[in-house]
Amino acid sequence: MNLKDLKNDENINLYIRKADEVLKAIGYSEHGFQHVNIVSHNARKILRELDYSDREIELTGMAGYIHDVGNMINRKGHALNGAMLMHEYLLTNTALPLEDVIDICSAISHHDEGTAFPINPITAALIIADKTDARRNRVRSMMGGRDNIHYRVNFAVTESRLEVNKENRTIDFYLTIDTTICPVMEYFEIFMERTKLCVESAKVLNATFNLHINNLCLT
Repeated sequence: MNLKDLKNDENINLYIRKADEVLKAIGYSEHGFQHVNIVSHNARKILRELDYSDREIELTGMAGYIHDVGNMINRKGHALNGAMLMHEYLLTNTALPLEDVIDICSAISHHDEGTAFPINPITAALIIADKTDARRNRVRSMMGGRDNIHYRVNFAVTESRLEVNKENRTIDFYLTIDTTICPVMEYFEIFMERTKLCVESAKVLNATFNLHINNLCLT
């Protein structure tokens, strides 16, 4: 099984859809197919540009696609729940070697900032790809509008992009924020721990993570 096979697995896609329905019901931002495809793509991009092996690139892409399925059970502990769900599912329903399943599930279990740690390149790339998915269209109307800081911070993002420089081994995250909706300091109130985690993850990749907001480098 590879990433393409995983995306064509109807049961996997049901896990993703149901997990996102849970988050929609409790007023969280979009964590459905758009999010997991962006995370999968960017995690692979990071390792590919930094010259990691084809195996690591493929496994981080797979981990990115299924990293949030644990939300189906509960938002709290979703990383650990997702890892256990996918460990059982992948061993039972695919021909993936045990070592690959372990590496995928270890990355899933370490991606959430509450319990995260960049234990290896696969996990480090997943963490950075996940934490840099900030965009206006992740906002749902049920999030409560401007009274909700998560709504304001995401809705204020008018542009975002992730760039990886192979020669300099830099990972640069560029954000444009509408400060009439959300001041930059409010962004940091939500994303400070995530940014620190990206910095530490980049070190595992022998790279440097830089955050740019409104043309200013803040790391």
